[in-house]
Amino acid sequence: MKGTFAAILARAWKTILLRGVLSVVFGIVLFAWPGISLVSLVLLFGAYVLVDGVGNVAAAIGGRKEQENWWVLLIAGFAGVGMGVLTFLTPGVTALALLFYVAIWAIATGLLQVVAAIRLRKEIEGEFWMVLGGLASVVFGALLVARPGGGALAVLWIIGAYAVLFGATLIVLALKARGFVRRIEKAVAA
Repeated sequence: MKGTFAAILARAWKTILLRGVLSVVFGIVLFAWPGISLVSLVLLFGAYVLVDGVGNVAAAIGGRKEQENWWVLLIAGFAGVGMGVLTFLTPGVTALALLFYVAIWAIATGLLQVVAAIRLRKEIEGEFWMVLGGLASVVFGALLVARPGGGALAVLWIIGAYAVLFGATLIVLALKARGFVRRIEKAVAA
């Protein structure tokens, strides 16, 4: 298993699971408090993408010796960290600017996730969930760009639905990766 992108994924299944759970919690918070202020949403979004980005950077750096394509995850991580920092530096951002921040981040991370899934297709089972999550990100980002005047509340509901869906796909992917590790460990022990 050493030297494969699947090894990185398998080693980082707990981080992927944490990212998924945080995404679902983020979505639920938006559903639970639909009247959340724009500033609160900006700060919540900034915290989420910053933590997600740091997780991706850590996973990429940890797997750089095992996988030549570790940079894909590193770029996704830097995109998240950059978006988080930018969000905290400009907390008075308008709803439209936030919408485009979210759209750009969703499209970029979605495309990178699809690329990673294509590279994984021969290494693990369940890469479909990674593709599905990536495509959901791209579609979500494209919808935000296409319909920016939908209203702040509608944007909150869309962001919440996206976060829950994306988080659920990460949770499934993490559990598949954990199962992959267990199968490898059993095969080695036999």
